[in-house]
Amino acid sequence: MTKTVSAVVVTYNRLALLKEVIQSLQNQIVPVDHIIVVDNASEQDTKDYLESLGSQIEYLRLEENLGGAGGFNRGIRYFMENTNDDMVWVMDDDTVVHPDTLQNLLAFAEEEPNFGFLASDVRWTDGHRAKMNQPAPMNRLKVIPEDQVEPIQLQNATFVSLLLRRQIVSQIGLPITDFFIWGDDIEYTERAGRVAPGYFVPSAKVTHKMASNVGSSLLNDGPNRTPRYFYSYRNKEYYIRKRGWYRRNRAKARILAEYWQIKLSNTERKEEKLATMKKGIKAGKKFNPVIEFANNK
Repeated sequence: MTKTVSAVVVTYNRLALLKEVIQSLQNQIVPVDHIIVVDNASEQDTKDYLESLGSQIEYLRLEENLGGAGGFNRGIRYFMENTNDDMVWVMDDDTVVHPDTLQNLLAFAEEEPNFGFLASDVRWTDGHRAKMNQPAPMNRLKVIPEDQVEPIQLQNATFVSLLLRRQIVSQIGLPITDFFIWGDDIEYTERAGRVAPGYFVPSAKVTHKMASNVGSSLLNDGPNRTPRYFYSYRNKEYYIRKRGWYRRNRAKARILAEYWQIKLSNTERKEEKLATMKKGIKAGKKFNPVIEFANNK
């Protein structure tokens, strides 16, 4: 039975990349039924372009920038309340999908219909695995090699080409807008994974066109990005509370190790970085956002 799919793209002032992403969605071997673009109050050029596409897309413009978390919340809500599609396929505005990406995700969905989420193999522009999107297997001592062929179960995944069933969204609710940025996808896929297993599908490749292939690191990031890490540590404090004893305490140990790594390093702006980290951790102790649910059309 053919499944219908809505693609949700969240964008903010990256028009050149967004055009490429939309084109790649329109070039799928298995057509996407709806392309929903959530615009986080981008500048006029993005608005003009998206309006010019007319009925080719579903255009949802927000009055203010709600971050990636708020954008995906609104986009998945739109999918639930304004379409009858069976699945939602979410991605950032720098995620260029390959012609067979959706075809391969749906092929695996036919084999394993009771899934919580399906995650693509995310590569950088040089063909190597994108470091921001390394798949997280159930055994975190294991690293999934770049030549992996067989699908494998994951603990969580990112919103860079992620497929979810309508039934899962109906059951677990929407991404948490209050996360703003960082960790909303980890929390959401772990929420889905508690209902049904999530999988890495290596045949479903996409290209994540980040400026450089680096992971996130408060220790090494530049001054403009340091304040963002408040959200990273605040949000992490929330979602690790939902984990079992072993994974929860392992995550706490990792945060402690990061603190001492910065504390003992020669990094620039050390005190600013430590203050940002401590502020986020403190805020996370009391951070208890409400999970919203969409009406199911």
